[in-house]
Amino acid sequence: MQELKRKVAEQYNVVAAEVPTELQGKLTCRSAYVMDAKTGKVLYDLSADRPGQPASTIKVLTGLIAIESFTGNEMVRASAYAANMPASKIYLRKGASYQASDLINAVLLASANDASVALAEKLAGSEQAFARLMTKKAEALGAQNTICKSANGLTRPGQQTTARDLATVFNRAMRNPEFAERMSTLKVHTSDGKVLRSHNKALWTVDGAVGGKTGYTAAAGKTYVGKFQRDGQAIVVALLGSASMWNDIATLVEHGFSKQEMIASRHDGDAVAGVQVSQVSRQDPGEKHVDYAMLTLSGQKKKIKM
Repeated sequence: MQELKRKVAEQYNVVAAEVPTELQGKLTCRSAYVMDAKTGKVLYDLSADRPGQPASTIKVLTGLIAIESFTGNEMVRASAYAANMPASKIYLRKGASYQASDLINAVLLASANDASVALAEKLAGSEQAFARLMTKKAEALGAQNTICKSANGLTRPGQQTTARDLATVFNRAMRNPEFAERMSTLKVHTSDGKVLRSHNKALWTVDGAVGGKTGYTAAAGKTYVGKFQRDGQAIVVALLGSASMWNDIATLVEHGFSKQEMIASRHDGDAVAGVQVSQVSRQDPGEKHVDYAMLTLSGQKKKIKM
């Protein structure tokens, strides 16, 4: 019966929403979302629109905006406010200047809170102004329930995202070649000799991992968003509020690729009549053709066809 429902759903360009009984008892996260990176179709949905604090996953927006705004060689001065951010950090010195490219790597690989704020202040004048830009950027990339109040994801009242939004934003961000390259990096040396290592353990423990961002605060729990590719297929996995994040990620990745294999094995054009379809979410038929959206500091939207 579930198979029949799914076939009817596909005829009307909808995807049967996953009833998460298949993974019941196997996940520790409060919400999760797995999507087909090429089509945008839902492969798994566990309270995907439940809002929560994003923790450092929100640095995806910080890093992406910085990549689009800098050539990489600009110098960024660290204010006392930025230098005094709590760990994780790279211990910027108040008043010292650093290459923007190094700070971007520190944000995306080492999840540096101080580097995030230094970039934000350089680009927008203040962290608060930059957070407003982040919210607009998230909306431009397709997120509907993300509100940023910080450049680094440290807990703030009113700040929120969802698993669906994280997956959507990350999938679009990975269409930026420079962002994708940095996200795939395990280790990099800064211009002043520091070594930055990726916090994304999935890169060396999960088959097919090509990039991702971790996060943790007491309010958010463990959070994650990442992209995975196998045999010409690609999925994006996002989760919030996990207690055992790496186990949850491994479970969701395997489930996502299994669902893709099941979908691929079906014959196109099967017609099934007389079956009522329930629990469906409509998908934009043009989703896979959406151009990469760039939101500049001036607030103007540009589109780059990828």
